[in-house]
Amino acid sequence: MSIKIHLAVRDWDFLIPLLRGDVASDKVDIEIQHVSTVPKNFAAEHAHDAGEISFSRYVSARGRGETDVVGVPNFVLRSFRHRCIITKKDSHIVRLEELAGKRIGLSGWQDTGSVWTRAALAHAGVGIDDAFWFLGRLTRTEPLGRDVLEGFGRPGRIEAVAGERSLLELLVAGELDAVFCPVLPEGFFSPNSELRHLLPDFRDQELAYSRAVGYVPGVHTFGVKAPLVAAHPWLPQVLSDLIDASRRMWLEQRRINVETTPWMMDELCRVARDLPASWSDSGFAANKAMIADFARQLHVQGIAPRLLSPAEIFPEYANGSGSKEEGQLA
Repeated sequence: MSIKIHLAVRDWDFLIPLLRGDVASDKVDIEIQHVSTVPKNFAAEHAHDAGEISFSRYVSARGRGETDVVGVPNFVLRSFRHRCIITKKDSHIVRLEELAGKRIGLSGWQDTGSVWTRAALAHAGVGIDDAFWFLGRLTRTEPLGRDVLEGFGRPGRIEAVAGERSLLELLVAGELDAVFCPVLPEGFFSPNSELRHLLPDFRDQELAYSRAVGYVPGVHTFGVKAPLVAAHPWLPQVLSDLIDASRRMWLEQRRINVETTPWMMDELCRVARDLPASWSDSGFAANKAMIADFARQLHVQGIAPRLLSPAEIFPEYANGSGSKEEGQLA
């Protein structure tokens, strides 16, 4: 007899095989519930049994001793962050090193994407104390009133934007030199846009970064409510296996149905050529180095008061050596 699971995820195309039942398990009956953003506190989301969660907030919760969500080392969102830094089209800045001493806007200090973007800057030699940081809403359509600093402010170094102005307004006005964008703003792809990627060759920069660190950064993992895991210890691995199977089937189908954009074939070929086939593998051992680097960044950037080990972050998976069988829940 299967159990019913409400799984909250963003609208990822690689989950289509799972959504339509091409990938299934006789142990679980999954109802996928699409969400536009991941919750800050997944444990408090009563409508969902499992779901996509912020890697940063999950690690921070583990650091506080919270165990109400069991994290699974399957990163449903991986993304380089070099592409997420934008500037004005007429800016002279074209290298990360040139952000030293500059004014940078971002919408969330603790957000996983922001942590990884600052890690990319640090890799280029630009630390937190080498720039000036301003937090606020990205566009004017976003609501006012939230605590953008969340306790991470430092007068003269990390400050909230004054008044009601958005980060994009400040960038266009020349009061910011660059902005970290989790999602590129409306109008960015227009030929008449006033904005551009800070790095004209961001793909080459990302590839060089990946080869240096050995991974594609994980941004969202997924978690399962702890009481459910206590009742069904096999559940997290079954869900992870289903997501992996859906991703594999999607890729096989994508390589056949490539004409969704004019150069999709080129993109698929370049990824296969430039990245190892294991770049999106799930599991503790496959991601241990990346997990350790992220924990180190949380500590160095002042978000986590102490350095957590990968085993503390995913304790349920840390006893295995990384094979499919050994990586399952103990």
